Amino acid sequence: MSAGAANALDVLSRRFLLDFPGEAARALEPLPPADAAELLARQPLHAVLAVWPYLSGDAAEQIFQAMSERLARGLLTELEPAHAAALLGRLDNDTRTARLALLHDNTRKELELLLTFPADAAGHLMDPRVSGFRHGMTVGEAEARLRMQKARRVNELYVVDDEQRLEARVPLQDLAIADPKQTLAAIARPLLAVVAPVSTRDEVVELLEQHKLASLPVVDHDRRLIGVIHHEGLVAALAQEASLDIQMMVGASRDERALSGAWFAVRKRLGWLHINLLTAFLAAAVVGLFEGTIAKFTALAVLLPIVAGQSGNAGAQALAVTMRGLALREISARHWLRVTWKEVRTGFVNGVVIAVTTGLAVWAWNGSPGLAFVIGAAMVIAMVAAGLAGATIPILLARFGEDPAQASSIILTTVTDVVGFLSFLGIATLLSTLL
Repeated sequence: MSAGAANALDVLSRRFLLDFPGEAARALEPLPPADAAELLARQPLHAVLAVWPYLSGDAAEQIFQAMSERLARGLLTELEPAHAAALLGRLDNDTRTARLALLHDNTRKELELLLTFPADAAGHLMDPRVSGFRHGMTVGEAEARLRMQKARRVNELYVVDDEQRLEARVPLQDLAIADPKQTLAAIARPLLAVVAPVSTRDEVVELLEQHKLASLPVVDHDRRLIGVIHHEGLVAALAQEASLDIQMMVGASRDERALSGAWFAVRKRLGWLHINLLTAFLAAAVVGLFEGTIAKFTALAVLLPIVAGQSGNAGAQALAVTMRGLALREISARHWLRVTWKEVRTGFVNGVVIAVTTGLAVWAWNGSPGLAFVIGAAMVIAMVAAGLAGATIPILLARFGEDPAQASSIILTTVTDVVGFLSFLGIATLLSTLL
């Protein structure tokens, strides 16, 4: 045992741990983790539990890893489950698994459940390897501790009270220019935002964007610091979510990967392909209503894909912009009127311009001004409907609690095909004398 640990042993007694846990924690933290663990191993468990909440996160992690299996088992069993889970969350996978294996089945399952946050929860996105710095610590002491931590990614320090409750923050640049003898409390700034581990990714994004934060602290129900969400980590998570949305928009599963098995892909895709087939039959049925008109004017059959294709593209553009707005929380259901009105106007202007171009091309090809007028009028109607559908469908799905990425594309395709065919063939039937 080192000389420092031997001296500390003279003052660390059971009554000191129980009556002055904050001071005891400050005496333990500078010791080598193995020596601190040995000292705690000589104390009864209730004394260790008294001092444990007062240890900083990195000191608690290092001491816990140096503990005997007997003391680690007792500590994890008797700590508040949320605090035990936060401690385990700081460990690497192998160490965490080994410590969990020491526990009774019921305790282990409870902690494993707490460690498994939903994929879109703050607890899943956070980095648990974060430590609080006591408000009475000097700038020089904080800098020395940062150097010891080395590889830890730091944008700002989080200031905690003697019970490790989050109080304030110190940006790293403020620390760098401060007098080494100043306390952290003297240069600390108020917290802009905190988040609970069960908060959703949307809430995290909203806070980061609202306050222009580079990182966001995560606290438990006692306001103790348990992790931090870094902006770049959140951006990566959002990019992954966006890629999953792209898959879902075309009927592929969120779970499917490029190297997934063929049968897995078949099971995940086949249901949506059947739904798409039904919508195709619906569009075909609309065409069937005008079989006589098509038989009489065969040029209509040649031009049908042009109307459907243009309206489909226009709808996809409106859908993509609206989906992005929903994903980034730029819009919500209350913005539906403003968004749809914008897309209707956009669809009308684009429709008129495309209609003129298409009409001139059809007139030059077929020589019929009546046919040119029919396809131009149908183009305007189809593109307005496409813009309206592209904006409205995802907002309505989100309003009723459904995932807009899951079905928007298929519904949109149905609307654009049906409206495109119906408008083109319907107008052609009504104005057949002009063809």
